Amino acid sequence: MHRRYGSLVVLLSLLLPAGVTGLRGAEAPPHKSLLVLGDSLAAGFGLDPSESFPALLQRKADEAQLPVTVINAGVSGDTSAGGLRRLDWLLRRPADILLVELGGNDGLRGLPTEATRTNLSAIIRKIRARNPDASVVIAGMQMPPNMGEAYGTRFREVFPGVAREEKALLIPFLLEGVGGIPELNQPDQIHPTAAGHQVIASNLWIHLEPVIRSVIAGPTTP
Repeated sequence: MHRRYGSLVVLLSLLLPAGVTGLRGAEAPPHKSLLVLGDSLAAGFGLDPSESFPALLQRKADEAQLPVTVINAGVSGDTSAGGLRRLDWLLRRPADILLVELGGNDGLRGLPTEATRTNLSAIIRKIRARNPDASVVIAGMQMPPNMGEAYGTRFREVFPGVAREEKALLIPFLLEGVGGIPELNQPDQIHPTAAGHQVIASNLWIHLEPVIRSVIAGPTTP
């Protein structure tokens, strides 16, 4: 029996890829989840799902060997109210990090900015009620000039206001370096091309990588 057990351990050690801990080695860090709650931008409208920025974020995490699963909960046409309504269903699977990419459709429909602010705050409070240690990141959005200067200003101020009140990390503008650049957008000049999503993912990763590493490391003991 002892010889058979020893042979099994040797066999497993040969089969396991390099870097995988042995039976008595240190445990790997627990796998974390990053939930992207968004609209058609997260969904990768007009593209193959593998070209969307959430899929690209997963690729970056894999390349960095970070144990995190990116969950793409982007739904084309969704508003902040719609995201709030479906969050309970999504949170049946616990989320360690929430990236909120909602509000763009609110603005394009001219919905009251106060309603968008209320919905985004409610989304953050709901996930924290489920997981008080969850890290929350808000992706800001801006409106095109045709929505009017006054409305555009009120809308733009929603995101930093919510981030400040709810103590969330703010990414000022999701489409930084992409919005308004014809070659990085599809013919509707609203939805980014595959190249545009690569820019978005790279910009997001600058903010998200430290958050992911912090969540993986866990709370520090004073």
